[in-house]
Amino acid sequence: MSFYIHESSYVEDNVHIGDNTKIWHFCHVQTGAIVGENCSLGQNVNIADNVKIGNGVKIQNNVSVYRGVELEDYVFCGPSMVFTNDIAPRARYPKEKEEYKRTLVKHDATLGANCTILCGHTIGEFATIAAGAVVTHDVLPYALMAGIPARQIGWVCECGQVLKADLVCNNCKSEYKLENNVLKYRGVFDGNT
Repeated sequence: MSFYIHESSYVEDNVHIGDNTKIWHFCHVQTGAIVGENCSLGQNVNIADNVKIGNGVKIQNNVSVYRGVELEDYVFCGPSMVFTNDIAPRARYPKEKEEYKRTLVKHDATLGANCTILCGHTIGEFATIAAGAVVTHDVLPYALMAGIPARQIGWVCECGQVLKADLVCNNCKSEYKLENNVLKYRGVFDGNT
């Protein structure tokens, strides 16, 4: 095996796990799930049936990735953050699996500890959802979201740092520009723009 599964975890049949992935204590990976290469599933993570997880994804402790959720490459899921897949759940009237709403988390997005992502939405690439935020609509790429319900409070760099008003990252010196409320990467700031 080119991956690690702790002895306390349970991986069902017909699961694909990529090279160098680590599945830690008390996890459950259900039939049909695809987990990419170089991923880390922390303690008590549940991956539902037919969920697709890209490469380099880090899922911290106590996260359930339900059917209908897809995580692209390098997504970070903070401790105890929550996905949903049913907009109107009722114990008495369960849904068929095909009725679950799809949620897509684009590459390199960060979902902070204890945030909640309501189903049926897309989280844009490089977006950051603050700890405890509740996302109720689609999120733009590079957007920084906070609050209940979550509102955009700024922009973040590809390296994860909050961008200042000039849209130049103090950390890596990457420069961005806004076009029709869409943030675009311009390159590394050289002081001449």
